[in-house]
Amino acid sequence: MLSLAGARAVTVRHPDQLDDLDGVVLPGGESTTIGKMLERYGLLEPVRARLRGGLPALGTCAGAILMGSDALHADGTPSEQPLLGVMDTVTRRNAFGRQVASFEGLLDIDGVPAPPLRAAFIRAPWFERIGDGVEALARVDTPAGARVVVARQGHLLAAAFHPELTGDPRLHALFVEIVRAQQS
Repeated sequence: MLSLAGARAVTVRHPDQLDDLDGVVLPGGESTTIGKMLERYGLLEPVRARLRGGLPALGTCAGAILMGSDALHADGTPSEQPLLGVMDTVTRRNAFGRQVASFEGLLDIDGVPAPPLRAAFIRAPWFERIGDGVEALARVDTPAGARVVVARQGHLLAAAFHPELTGDPRLHALFVEIVRAQQS
């Protein structure tokens, strides 16, 4: 998706590789496992430091959870998992339900040109709370009310869905714009 948005992607496996990056994408997957792997390979603290120092980041699904200051399980109890803690957000894991409750929907996202973006929510989180310095860029209606699913805090962009699964590069293009703005 990044190449479709005009950027080149590289895989990072070691902390010293962070020095040459203009931005970082924290992908979907299982957030607890990703956090533990970041710890195991000595990347959690260096990534946290780079993001706090202004390196732009896009977190999708599990990546959005990792970027937050706190995470909750689906039942609302605190999740004791490694987090980067770089965004003033609280995410609720598996907020929409189990795998069987996964869905696709159309989202109007502030900063992403029309038409609405098709988004794949797979065991997706939502943002239970966002801080004063965080912008809600998109919401999804639920029986309990509208829930924030895309948030931005300066150079940090987080989405509760998997934009790579639909073939639409517009969210990644927004991220590339954030990276370029940070460089100028």
